[in-house]
Amino acid sequence: MNKKTRFYQSINFKIALVFALLLMITLEIVGVIFVRQLEQRNLSQFKTQVQLGTYVDNTISDQLVRSNTNSANKQIQQIVSDVNNTNITEIRVIDSKGTVRASSDLNEQSVVGQKTTDRAIKNVIYNSRSYQQVNYDQGNHNRYYISIIPLINTSGNTNTVVGALYVRANLESVYKNVNNIMLIFFVAASFAIVVGLLLAIIISRAITRPIEEMKKQTLRIARGDYSGHVHVYGKDELGQLASAVNNLSVRIEEAQESTESEQRRLDSVLSHMTDGVIATDRRGRITIVNDMALDFLSSDGEHTAGKSILDVLDIRTTYTLRELLENQDDIVLDFSTKTQDLILHASFALIQRESGFISGLVCVLHDVTEQQKIDEDRKQFVSNVSHELRTPLTSLKSYIEALTDGAWKDPKVAPKFLKVTQDETDRMIRMINDLLSLSRMDSGTAKLDLELINLNELFNHVLDRFDMILKTDDNPDKTYSIKREFTRRDLWVEVDTDKFQQVLDNLMNNAIKYSPDGGTITYRLLETHNHVILSVSDQGLGIPKKDLTHVFDRFYRVDKARSRAQGGTGLGLAISKEIISMHGGRIWVDSKEGKGSVFYISLPYEPIDEEDQWE
Repeated sequence: MNKKTRFYQSINFKIALVFALLLMITLEIVGVIFVRQLEQRNLSQFKTQVQLGTYVDNTISDQLVRSNTNSANKQIQQIVSDVNNTNITEIRVIDSKGTVRASSDLNEQSVVGQKTTDRAIKNVIYNSRSYQQVNYDQGNHNRYYISIIPLINTSGNTNTVVGALYVRANLESVYKNVNNIMLIFFVAASFAIVVGLLLAIIISRAITRPIEEMKKQTLRIARGDYSGHVHVYGKDELGQLASAVNNLSVRIEEAQESTESEQRRLDSVLSHMTDGVIATDRRGRITIVNDMALDFLSSDGEHTAGKSILDVLDIRTTYTLRELLENQDDIVLDFSTKTQDLILHASFALIQRESGFISGLVCVLHDVTEQQKIDEDRKQFVSNVSHELRTPLTSLKSYIEALTDGAWKDPKVAPKFLKVTQDETDRMIRMINDLLSLSRMDSGTAKLDLELINLNELFNHVLDRFDMILKTDDNPDKTYSIKREFTRRDLWVEVDTDKFQQVLDNLMNNAIKYSPDGGTITYRLLETHNHVILSVSDQGLGIPKKDLTHVFDRFYRVDKARSRAQGGTGLGLAISKEIISMHGGRIWVDSKEGKGSVFYISLPYEPIDEEDQWE
């Protein structure tokens, strides 16, 4: 854009050339008119100079009418020879019969007495009209002025043409003077043109200097440099234009700063938005896309820019660009993969000018994966709660109806029915308490009452209690043995004792429920570099691989019939997971179908010396 301009392409050269051409044309026109007028004036003066007097014409006419031809010829020859005019080269006298009677040119005396062959002379004699002409002699390259006038005898009552007077004059002196004057005029005109050209260059430079400065300033503005200003040389049109350029530079700088500020603000907003934003042109090609949208689409800006939004959102088979422009319906897009769930809610809006012209489309992508999951979990939760409560309520209703119908009178049946009613009521109370506990944990209202305890003693205390329960159990169908594998070092950990015992109770109850007769339940306690690991393993049927990721879900049971028959609510492991998470730990399960299951609990742990513990 800032390419150097050659001189012959510059406005300086063009202005100087125009001035020079105008001056040349003017001088040419003036020269032509002047030389033409000078030539005509000199010719007119020359013709006047070469004219013979009336006396000579009358004298020659009188001699031509004399009867004595010889005497008249001598007299005529004497008259033409006496004419003293250096411009006249020859004078001839021709009588009315066309005979040459005399000639002033000594070299042309042979024509005297001869008939003239000049048609112009004959026409003058016959027509009695003068004849004038400028001839060019090819032999000596001279121009001659020829004048032929009729000679009229005025004696008597009639005017009779008695002959013609032929005068030939050399015009070289006239044209030589004209040429000299033309040369002088040409030299003067050339000098005037050179001086005029120099003045034109100087004037054009003065005119184009502010124009050049304005050009440089506009080039700086085009490059984004608004620091320069055009010097104002005057208050004329160029000065006003220079002031306008300076004002324009300031306005553009302010507008550019405002635009850049708005662009930075827009980029910042787009970059920090939690929603994805995609903008297109009127043909649906993507022009703007923020980082969040690129993360959603697992793409990069270089490959996304310029593509059709239908292809990027993978909706070409279900929607057309016209449908998006006309309806702007919200769309739910499922980009879920095997390793990641991603559900997006796409909202569309038009980019429209004040005139109504649609220049593009804006698409806002909102991640509704968690919301969809929450909605699905809510539906599943409501369905599970309804299902779990329907069974005991149905059972209660059946037994109460039986009692109402008269079964209460039967001393053998009534106690059993009341026992079942009481068990189902207790089961519903436990379920509601578990749901309340989960609700408090979800809402963050549940608090931990942390205290530093010896985890070895707490674990042994819980196991001793279960060992005592198993020994006093009235069920002779199953016998269990408890195996303990503890580290010898005391492990001091900050936990909420009540809630942590609830987790241990839940894991041990599950191990007892699902262990076969004669099975061994192994409890382990060990430490790693910065964690304490507790594990509870049984020798039951195990958990299928497909169910391992769901065992901590609410109301999820691997063996639904057996769990419900044993009074389980399906919430124990879910509550255990929430409690361990509140302690900053982790709970997981490792199981192989047919070989039993192992539940692990990992808690943060920092080794503490006994002296530090007492402090």
